[in-house]
Amino acid sequence: MQEHTRTGLLLTEKTSRTSEKRIYIASCSFLFPSPSFTMASFALLLVVLLVLVISWLWDYVMLRLIWKPQIITNKLRKHGIPGPPYKFFKGCNEDIKRMKEKADGLVLDVHDHNYLPRVASHYLKWRDQYGEPFLYWFGPKPRICIFDIELARQILSNKSGYFLKNDTQPTVLALLGKGLVFVEGIDWVRHRRVINPAFAMDKIKMMTKTMVACAQNMVKELEDQASKNKNGETQVELEEQFHELTADIISDTAFGSSYKLGIEDFHAQKELQEIVVETRLDVQIPGSNYLPTASNRRKWKLERKLRGTLVQIIQSRLGSEGSLYGNDLLGLMLEACIPTEQGGKQQQISLSMDEIIHECKTFFFAGHEITALLLTWTVFLLSVYPEWQERLRKEVLREFGKDDPSGHNLSKLKEMTMILLETLRLYSPAVFTQRKTTTDMAVGEIKIPKGFGIIIPFAIMHRDKKVWDDNADEFNPLRFQNGVTKAAKVPHALLSFTIGPRSCIGQDFAMMEAKSVMAVILQKFSFTLSPDYVHAPVDLLTLQPKFGLPVILRRLDVCS
Repeated sequence: MQEHTRTGLLLTEKTSRTSEKRIYIASCSFLFPSPSFTMASFALLLVVLLVLVISWLWDYVMLRLIWKPQIITNKLRKHGIPGPPYKFFKGCNEDIKRMKEKADGLVLDVHDHNYLPRVASHYLKWRDQYGEPFLYWFGPKPRICIFDIELARQILSNKSGYFLKNDTQPTVLALLGKGLVFVEGIDWVRHRRVINPAFAMDKIKMMTKTMVACAQNMVKELEDQASKNKNGETQVELEEQFHELTADIISDTAFGSSYKLGIEDFHAQKELQEIVVETRLDVQIPGSNYLPTASNRRKWKLERKLRGTLVQIIQSRLGSEGSLYGNDLLGLMLEACIPTEQGGKQQQISLSMDEIIHECKTFFFAGHEITALLLTWTVFLLSVYPEWQERLRKEVLREFGKDDPSGHNLSKLKEMTMILLETLRLYSPAVFTQRKTTTDMAVGEIKIPKGFGIIIPFAIMHRDKKVWDDNADEFNPLRFQNGVTKAAKVPHALLSFTIGPRSCIGQDFAMMEAKSVMAVILQKFSFTLSPDYVHAPVDLLTLQPKFGLPVILRRLDVCS
């Protein structure tokens, strides 16, 4: 019976090989025709190719780029969702570019926190002109922009899988990786299950020792700089300092990596981020991301550099002695990558090595970028409002004195928490988020067709006076004195880390890191904005001070 089966398998394999050989011969005949290949055959081939090209052009140009946008525009206008007119292929992108360029020269007073005309002028103009929600076009792709917090809650909290992350540009994936932020469905569940233990609060509290040590190293260097001046002052570009500090912290706490390797990742991702900003309003021609253009070659080079550094970090961990890979993020992912056997059966591998590399990209970028900007804008606000800086310093000194901050005591800093939350409300690192429908959906009274992008502009919604009261444009940490859920008229109004099942897994890590760093700084320095500071927030994928954050630091021991 076994011999018969094996014979059958051999016959099947032989038949398969014969079929493959015939296909190969046919392919060669098509690509390299024999001398008997007539002009008539060649003409027929050209006709077939021409028909295919015309068919593709008809589908892509006429249907997708002309007729479909017109049909969608008319249909939604009838349902009370108007918007700016669609322009062939480019949609509204040129209008957005023009408005952004015009707004880029606007400079604000340091007490003016309404930077929306700088970063979201197109949303503001179209909302005034067409009401809310409105339809606009990112190239040939339709987008519906909503502003209602209840609609946002329904979309972000939905667990049906009908609202996915929107189409992502290849350069964004090169920067962030297709990790937890972008995977969907069962893959997201699998990734989240592996990664979740690394961000448990008890582990984060254990990481504060590393966070504090890194912050103290930075502060020691700044103290040395200030000591060279008789008045104990020094001017520092703090945004750059914070980015390097948080890159150091995430390298150590999440990946057990050296500062050198972490900073190499940091610089590669910074360059990729610049490419994203330069090209994000460019409409992608199908297949253009595979062409060897100067931009693509630069992107590919940075991708290879970033991947090579991450592989180096992973290999150093794999080569370490012992059976366990550590209980940090990388260790947990590697444990999930290695197959185990139970009861004689091999368990399913949770994460592949490529998936681990993608997650390393995601968490390295998010782990340093978000916290660095939270620290940057917190220092800015405490410089503008010195009374709150002094209140916060008194709280830190009351809890720690001159001792090192600890994970246990950091959680007691109530006013620190209030200030960080108010900073996130006014200067959220993410200006907006987006989702995409996988089927026709009704959200409130709005019917959103399948395949539509939905834009949720955090920065605008965080200033909605119907939700945050008449002082929504003002810096007022006291609004959070009773917690996040009671800060506004609805409990889910703060969207900086989003809400629902896809809320940011690292939000507790970011808050604890920010508290650790701010506590160390406040123990040693007072600070004010430098006269060189120019208040011009800009959306460079994240909200950043366009001209950095030059600050004058004063040593407290000298001041006293």
